[in-house]
This record gives sequence, C-alpha cells and structure tokens, in this order.
Amino acid sequence: MGNEPVKLLLDTHVWIWASEEPRRLGPKTRKLLEDVSCARMICAVSTLELARLVWSSDVILQIPLDEWVQKSLADLRADSLPVTNQIAVEAYRLPEPFHRDPADRQLVACARLHDLIVVTADKRILNWKHVATIDARK
Repeated sequence: MGNEPVKLLLDTHVWIWASEEPRRLGPKTRKLLEDVSCARMICAVSTLELARLVWSSDVILQIPLDEWVQKSLADLRADSLPVTNQIAVEAYRLPEPFHRDPADRQLVACARLHDLIVVTADKRILNWKHVATIDARK
C-alpha cells in the first residue's frame, strides 16, 4: 500500500459494532479504526439496511436513528458515500458467483468503484476474490 492511506468501507454490521459493541471487533480492526490516517467510509445502503433493522426491532438504539447516524459518523470520523446510479448498475455486473443480497451487492460495488477495502465479518464477502477485504474479527 506504500504511502497511500488505507481507505476502509465498513459493512453495516461492522458500523454497528464499532459504535455499539466495539469489543466484537478484532484488534487489527480496532487499530485501523483508531488510525487517523485511515479513511473510513459508510455507504448509504448501510443506513438503509440499519433503518430496516431498527424498523423491524432487530436492532434497538438508545437514540433516534437519524441522531445515531450523525453521532456515529462523527465519532468514527467517517464519511458517507451515496448510492449512485453507477453503483446500482455495477451491483449487478459483479463477477459471478456472488450472493443475491442487494445491500451486499451495492456495498461491494461501492468498494470496487471507490477503491475501498471492505471491513466485514461476512464470509461470503471475505471469500469472494474480486474485492479487497479485511476480516473485522481480526
């Protein structure tokens, strides 16, 4: 990677863990998230996924979702990336086989288009060789 800063894209569950349950993250991931030279990104599809989880009561937050998103982004020093038309198209141009989950397809497309490393514990993404990944549990 040379002198170029590491650019991370947090999978939805990693974003939640980083803000709500950091002990679930491995030491390498915690160190990367604390490193101010690393860029940390959240794709808007993760906000959509989190909104669905809150709506279905699968995730319970102590503050309203919109406040949580803003506070979490600020605390993590993370930037938000929109889901663009280019990401939507790329999500279904990914080299197959890849799983059918539309949020994961968009997340991986976002990473590929923005040259980001996906931080995830999702084995389907970790085992797929067409995107750079870091195992969040390490």
